Amino acid sequence: MLRIVFLDRDSLPVPLRQPDLPHQWVNYSATTPAQLLDHCRGADVVVSNKVVLNADTLAALPDLKLIAVAATGVNNVDLAAAKAHGIAVCNIRGYAETTVPEHALMLMLALMRNLPAYQHDLAAGAWQQSPHFCHFGAPIRDLRGRTLLIVGAGSLGRGTARLAEAFGMQVLFAEHKGATSVRPGYVDFGAGLAAADIVSIHCPLNDRTRGLIGAAELAHMRQGTVLINTARGGIVDEAALLAALRSGHLGGAGFDVLLEEPPRQGNALLDVQLPNLIMTPHVGWASYEAMSALAEQLVGNIEAWAHGTPRHLVQPSP
Repeated sequence: MLRIVFLDRDSLPVPLRQPDLPHQWVNYSATTPAQLLDHCRGADVVVSNKVVLNADTLAALPDLKLIAVAATGVNNVDLAAAKAHGIAVCNIRGYAETTVPEHALMLMLALMRNLPAYQHDLAAGAWQQSPHFCHFGAPIRDLRGRTLLIVGAGSLGRGTARLAEAFGMQVLFAEHKGATSVRPGYVDFGAGLAAADIVSIHCPLNDRTRGLIGAAELAHMRQGTVLINTARGGIVDEAALLAALRSGHLGGAGFDVLLEEPPRQGNALLDVQLPNLIMTPHVGWASYEAMSALAEQLVGNIEAWAHGTPRHLVQPSP
């Protein structure tokens, strides 16, 4: 009988069916670093959404055979250590190909049309005092005809591209930063940054993408460019982002992620009131439909592995 432990069950607030196999399932609403080994002890399968499973932890869990990540990103798992200990790692794929692109487009629309600035003006009584039937405030820009650079050409990047094209945008896909050649259908990373009106990030966080967008990359963007990140915190240098927003070089930023989540120690992006910055609390993935699809796939991943036909296995980067 498999012992399955979900370390942060409250991070997936939808029903979760029981696997069709002999098992014991244990839920923990959350797991702190101090509780981790105790919660994992004796587990054959550990389910983690965001709980970190590093090399020291994995070395102390000789019974562990499978880590079922309840998300697409696996930056919370030391994949090399898992492989060294013979622990399989699987993740969730394709479940958010509608909801995350919709969230990204929402942020683009709100920033290009300066929705936060107009909300501020209304609260301040600007419309009531206008000599016209409308209030002319911050500039409004359409998406149609704009150039969108997408960083990350997986299901979420492709899903965002489909929506953007429906709005009449020109879509470019960025080649890997520092690549010596450009694949068909992609543009050079730097050239794409320079050409884009909007940059939307949809790549995973790993050693290659950590700090992908810093001060130099932001400066390389055209004046007024809008930057969207619904992927992972850590891909964009937050201090450089704030400086670019304050200077007026960056036209706007819509972020659903931060370097530290939850931001218990505070975060400079949450401490400022800027009309060209929209923050949401990592909920781009969290429509009921998407979470339900994730839950079903999670159980299916465990069943497939237990039946000897594992799917969605993740390997460490070479």
